[in-house]
Amino acid sequence: MSRDLNGSAVLVTGGSSGLGAAVVNAVTKAGGRPYVLDRQPPADGVPWVECDLGNTRAAEEATLRVAEQAGGLTGLVTAAGMDVPGKLADIDGATWDRIVGINLLGTAAAVRAALPHLERAHGTVVTVASTLGIKAVSDATAYCAAKFGVVGFTRALAAELAGRVGVTLLIPGGMRTAFFDDRDDRYKPGPDAILNDPADTAAAVMFALAQPPGCAVRELVVCAEQESSYP
Repeated sequence: MSRDLNGSAVLVTGGSSGLGAAVVNAVTKAGGRPYVLDRQPPADGVPWVECDLGNTRAAEEATLRVAEQAGGLTGLVTAAGMDVPGKLADIDGATWDRIVGINLLGTAAAVRAALPHLERAHGTVVTVASTLGIKAVSDATAYCAAKFGVVGFTRALAAELAGRVGVTLLIPGGMRTAFFDDRDDRYKPGPDAILNDPADTAAAVMFALAQPPGCAVRELVVCAEQESSYP
């Protein structure tokens, strides 16, 4: 029997755009109560706390504020992420560090702060890695380092929290979002690129969140059938 998410509070980092926004929409449709951590406001009516996920202590504080505001948490989805592709020698240190900070350290910070609340609810955390967390490519040293880190972090977390919190590692392929918009043209998907609808990936997130206490979907790879970065 699946968990009824009606009325359940689910925190989504990066919930104002892309996959995060799709998850917020899916939680709302399921009768849940989505909350967002982001630098930009989410859709009208969705409660949120402004937060730079690259600042780990601020991410922890914001997560605690949301949990208090929501009266606890049943789910956490760490969808915040960023990337600036380029050769290692061409990416300045501050940008490289920020990519790792938002994708990996911000993920760990939000999970750390949410844990007491998730344990009380025997809830679920879904971390968002990438197909580039299991397959390395050129010009993505920071992003691959961060997403490989999310994979390792989540697998260790699942072992640590077994029996207390459900832990799911989501490995998505490319999606039709604004994630690629600010890139140099050579790093944007071509006009013939086949990308997933983020709503379809969000449906997989909802499947993980809806597992009853004691049952966990450990890992999910969700991508277009012709995804070039998997396998």
